[in-house]
Amino acid sequence: MTSYVFPAHDIVGLPVAGTTERFPVRRVYCVGRNYAAHAREMGFDPEREPPFFFCKPNDASAVVAVAPDQVGDLPYPQATANLHYECELVVAIGKGGSDIAVADAPQHVFGYAVGLDMTRRDLQFTMRDAGRPWEIGKAFDYSAPVGLIHRAADAGDIGHAAITLEVDGAVRQSATIAHLIWSVAETIATLSTLFRLEPGDLIFSGTPEGVGAVVRGQTLVGKIDGLSVLSVKMV
Repeated sequence: MTSYVFPAHDIVGLPVAGTTERFPVRRVYCVGRNYAAHAREMGFDPEREPPFFFCKPNDASAVVAVAPDQVGDLPYPQATANLHYECELVVAIGKGGSDIAVADAPQHVFGYAVGLDMTRRDLQFTMRDAGRPWEIGKAFDYSAPVGLIHRAADAGDIGHAAITLEVDGAVRQSATIAHLIWSVAETIATLSTLFRLEPGDLIFSGTPEGVGAVVRGQTLVGKIDGLSVLSVKMV
């Protein structure tokens, strides 16, 4: 039996819709600026340049993975006065591989969920403008809440599903997954040339335009057709 200097950390597990099983999270990858209109609102040219990626801690994903009829509490993070929401399709990897072909990528998908890429925008911009990595703007505690994971076979035509984000009942983001600059399959293929993907990996696929700030007391509702709603309240 292996002995550790302190108790080993728990496995981060996200619930799978319709089962009592949980999806063990290994790594969390995120795609930057993968919707053209969002790239423009952030001040960048949305030409179809190769996708770029950043990572978040795996335990940032598990805080408010709740049932569809529940509203989870999402703590407002420290060290920021400009916290932004970014609603995204999350891809759960179920089969590992490197240098995966685009045509083969769907075979590596276990399922999909709604996720929020929460961003300390002030810290991100401060680091970006200084030419430094902006991890502190993205990879903080509670920065990647994920809803129930639905198996790919149960998610319907996810490639054309509508995606929306509401803040206190007002729609702030609205698009379809078809508006992704790089499709889910292309994203998986490209990412697998940089890292070996393994079962348990999550990929946040990018957010539409309409990102903005939230404050304590506001409720965020992320929706993607065919998937369970993710509802959180900032506390």
